[in-house]
Amino acid sequence: MTVPEMLEALGGVSRDTFYKWRQTGKGPRCFALPNGELRCRKVDFVAWLEGLYGAAA
Repeated sequence: MTVPEMLEALGGVSRDTFYKWRQTGKGPRCFALPNGELRCRKVDFVAWLEGLYGAAA
C-alpha cells in the first residue's frame, strides 16, 4: 500500500500524523523503495489495525 492509500484507509489521517507515528514506533511496518517512497504490505497494515483494536478493547 502507498502512504496515500493508508491515509485514506485510516479515514483521512494527516501525512504528518502518520510520519509521527512512524518516528515513535506506533505506525504500521513499512519498507522504503529505492526511490525513498514508503510502502506497506496490506497484511502488515491489517495486522497493525487489528492490534490497535485489541489494545482498545
